[in-house]
Amino acid sequence: MMRLMAALALSLALGGAAHAEVTETTRAANAAMAQTLPWADREDEDFATRGFISAWDQPQIRADDGRVVWDFSVYNFLGGQTPETVNPSLWRHAQLLARAGLFQVRERVYQVRGFDVSNMTIIVGDTGLILIDPLTSREVAAAALALARRTIGDLPVRAVIYTHSHADHFAGVRGVVDPADVAAGRVEIIAPEGFMEHAVTENVIAGNAMGRRAIYQFGAGLTPGPEGQMSSGIGLAISAGTFTLIPPTRTIARTGETLTVDGVRIEFQVTPETEAPAEMNFFFPDLGVLCLAENANASMHNILTPRGALVRDAKAWADYLTEALRLYGPRTEIMVTSHAWPRFGGARVRDFIASHRDAYKYLHDQSVRLMNAGYTDREIAEQVRLPDSLASRWFNRGYYGTMMHNSRAVYQRYMGWYDGNPANLNPLPPAEEATRYVRAMGGPAAVLAEGQRAFDEGDYRWAARVLNHLVFAEPNNMDARRLLARTHRQMAWQAESAIWRNMYLVAAQELENGPGQRASGVQSADLVAATPTSYILDLLAVRLNPQRLGERRYAFNLVFPERNERFAVSIANGVLVHERDVTIADAPTITSPRGVFLQAMATQSMARAVLTRQIRIEGNRRSLEGLGEVFDNPDMNFPIVTP
Repeated sequence: MMRLMAALALSLALGGAAHAEVTETTRAANAAMAQTLPWADREDEDFATRGFISAWDQPQIRADDGRVVWDFSVYNFLGGQTPETVNPSLWRHAQLLARAGLFQVRERVYQVRGFDVSNMTIIVGDTGLILIDPLTSREVAAAALALARRTIGDLPVRAVIYTHSHADHFAGVRGVVDPADVAAGRVEIIAPEGFMEHAVTENVIAGNAMGRRAIYQFGAGLTPGPEGQMSSGIGLAISAGTFTLIPPTRTIARTGETLTVDGVRIEFQVTPETEAPAEMNFFFPDLGVLCLAENANASMHNILTPRGALVRDAKAWADYLTEALRLYGPRTEIMVTSHAWPRFGGARVRDFIASHRDAYKYLHDQSVRLMNAGYTDREIAEQVRLPDSLASRWFNRGYYGTMMHNSRAVYQRYMGWYDGNPANLNPLPPAEEATRYVRAMGGPAAVLAEGQRAFDEGDYRWAARVLNHLVFAEPNNMDARRLLARTHRQMAWQAESAIWRNMYLVAAQELENGPGQRASGVQSADLVAATPTSYILDLLAVRLNPQRLGERRYAFNLVFPERNERFAVSIANGVLVHERDVTIADAPTITSPRGVFLQAMATQSMARAVLTRQIRIEGNRRSLEGLGEVFDNPDMNFPIVTP
């Protein structure tokens, strides 16, 4: 997760050339969208500005070495009328997300918003502060707390609450808390049960592929602006500072648990397998404030993120919102969440929770109804739309997740990738299929002409499919690539979803210029230290290349003395198998600090480490010859829109 977040943090640093070619079809689509929007509903404009106190007094937040980790000024363009290159609904939404600074939610409750993709909420206790979700990186978290202390005073932090196991809600913790204070018991770190497992392991095994796809989802490499990146849908962007982690000192295992922290009573609701594998909501009964974490947002969320993840449970998501409404609704006056702005007034909060719940419930139930009627995921995606009573609420619109993608995710959760049609059971790979399509359509010139015809008529979905076949059949056909890039831009500029827009625009950029060169990034020392060795060995296992291994076999014992860990590792038949606290008799034993061993494997410098005695091998060293050569170092910049 940390490598993925580090790559995404480059999104504000890179840019491309302008390509402002707005067709009449795009103008008409955006104008038609504007006519359907509930402009009379100004509730969010009120809520997003209510309680504003002050903004950060510098245009940027910088790291100690001078690097810019957050730039407030790059979103200064968000003013005035909607540009032709932006969906009018998304323009409005991005304007609200860009309202940054310190806000007073109510007496003793504050939020810092617009310093990162997420919010930091601050509760003033009897003697100090309780911080909820300390943002993504140390530098922006420190700045957020410094801004708050200018108003509420230099109070010590007594506790930090992680709402869930995604990095944008914990990785700034060292900016607000000294680990020594946590170790001494002066600061408590509270998180849902399972937090550490999921915080350090989500995206480990498939991290390279997820990181590459996340470049598309979050628009890394795009310049923010009317023709470029327009937020991530739930926040502006991800800060580019230092990612950290301090493990929890207390975990919440069941709904109904209560704590009193610095004189503030808290009631907890655990909500696993919703927006995150480990997540929780909680209520402050003395303040009338309900925190719904990332289970409620100013947008429909993703049931399956385009970057990749395990499919979430839309039914459970809705059911937990029902439970929250029952447990806390009658007592709630204000709702805060991990992204966007609060909701004020008990009646408004209850209305929001019920409507947002109904959107997820409708998504689930109608997708399953159509699935049981024999429709495939693609057919369901064309049919499932929220009824007007739900779609007319701004917070149910698809700025982040969309009904089209989410309905397919529901189908995938129940039915998997196969749609039941044997013609799709064993299809050709994309490049081979594309070659045959192009031949069947009369050759490259005919396909390009059809793509141009579709583009000229504003039939962009068909143009994209036709031209994609031509690009995969002839990757060096620059006419096809340029026309497909133009097509993607028109779809981007019509998209209400910020991440659909990002994905189309990154695709267009790569069609014209090739994949960007994503640097490997520096792994968070905190995350590496917290990752169980078994997960690291699992990562090695999925990087084992059977062709490089051939008929060779390896068996060895692995000892990390500083962690009091011993593993038996065997490699044969194209698989790596490991077991803890087991010893393979007569096999060599590798003894090393874990960090040294991992570095040697990553850089193929095992021999050098042995010669310098950083790593000790007892037994038959020759049986380990070539071990470092059998693992892939996957390409971080693999192509997506070309074969």
